[in-house]
Amino acid sequence: MSIADPQELPRAFASAWGARDARALAALFAADADFLSLTGGIAEGATEIAELFAGELAGAFARARLVTGKTKLRPVGAEVVVLTQRFVLSGLIHEDGSDAGRIGAILSATLGRTAEGWEIVAAQFVPEA
Repeated sequence: MSIADPQELPRAFASAWGARDARALAALFAADADFLSLTGGIAEGATEIAELFAGELAGAFARARLVTGKTKLRPVGAEVVVLTQRFVLSGLIHEDGSDAGRIGAILSATLGRTAEGWEIVAAQFVPEA
C-alpha cells in the first residue's frame, strides 16, 4: 500500500499500529525495504517486516498506543524524502505483564516515489533519547 503523499505516513502508521495490523504496517514499506524496530529487531523485506511487527504487537506492544507529535519532512530530491516523526507510546508491558509506562520514540523513514505513490525504503523506529 503506497501512500499518495509522504505527509500521510504518520497517520497511516499510527492507524495500522492501533489496529494491530502488522500486514498494513509492512505494506507501507517497499518489498525490499530495511527496518530497525524499537525492540532492536532488524528486518529485510516486507515479509520479514510484517513478521517482526506481528511478534512485537503480540508481545511488548500488545496494548501500546501511539500518539503523534512533531513531524519533519525533508525532501532529498523529487523522488526521495526523509520523514522524522515523534511519537509517544503508552501502554507498554514488561514480559511479566506489568505496566512499563510510556516512552518517546522517533520514526525516521526514507521514502521513495513509485508509480503507485510513496513507500518506505528504509526506516528506524527508535526510543527518543
